[in-house]
Amino acid sequence: MAPGQKPFYIALGVIVVGGVVFLASRIMGNHDVSIPVNPAITVADTSGFRGYILGSASAPVEITEFGDFQCPQCANFDQVQLPDVKSRLIDPGKARLRFRDFPLDGVHSHTRIASHAAACADDQKHFWDVKEAMFRRQNDWAFSSNPMSVFTDIVKTAGLDVDAWNACMKSAKFAGRIQASQNEGNAVGVSSTPSFVIGGRIHENMGSDEMVKLVDSIIAAAAAPAPAANGAKKKPAGGL
Repeated sequence: MAPGQKPFYIALGVIVVGGVVFLASRIMGNHDVSIPVNPAITVADTSGFRGYILGSASAPVEITEFGDFQCPQCANFDQVQLPDVKSRLIDPGKARLRFRDFPLDGVHSHTRIASHAAACADDQKHFWDVKEAMFRRQNDWAFSSNPMSVFTDIVKTAGLDVDAWNACMKSAKFAGRIQASQNEGNAVGVSSTPSFVIGGRIHENMGSDEMVKLVDSIIAAAAAPAPAANGAKKKPAGGL
């Protein structure tokens, strides 16, 4: 080794070791988040919370979506169909959307932690923009060994307090809420995602045109006059 090269190699070694330590800390730090499956559900998990609501409370029709953040069809609905549904139904006040988590744990390994990441974003009033970003970047995290680095980048970009969000994630405080949402879906017969409950019926993987047509028909039916009771006599023309 040339006399002048020793300081260079020492500095290079420090950089390499430092980089390895930094990378290890990022990986290990992200693995301390886990969300339990089938946790106990408390009153606090459901009290005053029906789901994430988009639209007016006075809208005549409610669309309940049961979705899985790791489901490709759910991402397609969110990115392609939902903007059209929003402009044609939600913004005009015809319908409101109620999103409910329905994690398909046996199929998607990261789905429950993704639901919790969005719930912790909702804690800071950023559910809808974080939800959109999570679906838009689904391919960035769905196939990774650990999705937390992508989720952290998403919430940071959305302007959240990342430390508070991390604390929320580590606490798993919304695990019961997510389970209650899944239980609701099971109770009404949901078996796949995305599924939509509209007018008391389940519709699977619905497109925006079909959804608009159904909502318009429900509104029209509600506005139509009730049919006359069977056996009612019509008043004869010309009076009594």
